Amino acid sequence: MLWILLVLFYGLAKGVREIFKKKALERNTVIEVLIVYTFVSFLLVVPTAGNAGGLPLKMLAVVAVKSFVIFIAWLASFKAIEKMPISLIGVLDLSRVLFSTLLGVVILGENMTLPKIIGLIFVLAGLMMLKFKPGSKKSADKQHGKSESVALIYILLTLLSCILNAVSGTMDKVLMKSMTSTQLQFWYMLFLVLYYLIYILIKRVKLNFKTLIKNYWIIALSVLFVLADKALFIANGIAESEVTVMTLIKQSGCIMTILGGKFVFHEKNIGYKLLCASVVIAGILISVAF
Repeated sequence: MLWILLVLFYGLAKGVREIFKKKALERNTVIEVLIVYTFVSFLLVVPTAGNAGGLPLKMLAVVAVKSFVIFIAWLASFKAIEKMPISLIGVLDLSRVLFSTLLGVVILGENMTLPKIIGLIFVLAGLMMLKFKPGSKKSADKQHGKSESVALIYILLTLLSCILNAVSGTMDKVLMKSMTSTQLQFWYMLFLVLYYLIYILIKRVKLNFKTLIKNYWIIALSVLFVLADKALFIANGIAESEVTVMTLIKQSGCIMTILGGKFVFHEKNIGYKLLCASVVIAGILISVAF
C-alpha cells in the first residue's frame, strides 16, 4: 500500500538524517545547527504558502502545540547526538515504538491484532538484546573509553525525545483529518522558526556564520527533512494508515544509523547491533505482512 511505502521512505530517511546531524555537529554547536536547519527547512516550504491558508485559529493553535513539542524534542535529541555514538542512538531511538503504540491504542482507539503484538514483542526483544548484551559494558569501555557507557543524562534526553516524537506522531494523525499535508507542513515549520527566534533573543545566541555557510551537512539535512516529513504527512492523511503500524515501520531507520556508525564514524560492536536491528526489522515485517 502507498502509505506503507511512504512511511518506509520516512524511516530510512530519518536514519540518514541522524548521520547528517552528527556530521553537522562536528562543525557547529547544537543550537547553531538547529536554528539554521529549521530556517533552511522553512525556506524550502515557503513556495507552498499560497496553499496553506484557510485554517481556523483553533487548528493553528493545535499545530503551534505540535511545533513546540518538536522544538523541545529536537533540543533534547541534538544534545544526545552530539555526545553519543550514532549507532547506539539509532537503536535507543527504537524505544519510541512503545510510546507511539500506547498512544495509538489509547488515544486513537487502534486495535492491537496478533501480528502487531508479535511484531511489538520482536521490536522489544531487539532492544533488550542491546541493553543486556553480556559483557557489553566492559567491551564498550575498552573500545570507546566510555563513549558507549554514556552519561545517564544523554540517555534520558534520548528517551525524552522519543516520547515527544511519539506525541507529535499521534497529533499528525489527528491533524491530517482536518487539513492538507501542505497546510500542516507550512504552519508547523513557521511556528518552529518563531520558537527558535524567541530562543535566540532570550539566550542571546551568537551564530558563527563563517562556519555555518560552509556546513553543507545542514543543507542536506534540511532537504531530506522536508521530503521525509511531506511523505509522512501524506501517509497520515490516508484513512487506512495506522499509527501503531507506522511506528514499527519507522524503526527501519536504525539500519541506516548502524551502517553509518560503521562506515562513516568507524564505531565498534556493529555486528551485534545489526543483529539487534534485524530482530526489530523482523518484527516490523510481521506486523505489516500479516
